[in-house]
Amino acid sequence: VQLVESGGGLVQPGRSLRLSCVASGLSFSNYDMRWFRQAPGKERESVAEILSAGGRTNYADSVKDRFTIFRDNSKNTVYLQMNSLKLEDTALYYCNAYRVRFGKRTNYWGQGTQVTVSS
Repeated sequence: VQLVESGGGLVQPGRSLRLSCVASGLSFSNYDMRWFRQAPGKERESVAEILSAGGRTNYADSVKDRFTIFRDNSKNTVYLQMNSLKLEDTALYYCNAYRVRFGKRTNYWGQGTQVTVSS
């Protein structure tokens, strides 16, 4: 199983970025997909998730109304559209695939893509 993130970079406050995560080696449509981030000196935090069934989404309060998570199951890809970026959005962003099946939890992680918001 492989999750490969891309789309990070250096951006000014108020601008936008779109992250992508391409998954391979798993039944993508059966997994809940999440974006996490970790800033230096801080714990990893959940940013957004999109469920496998029905496509329901959930967001951290800090990114609600600014970030949008969506998925394209035909491309095995999940995206994170980030608008109105703030300095505090600077972090390493990770893609996560999560599933519970027959009581067993399965988690896969990507290597991360760096987002730096700076003027």
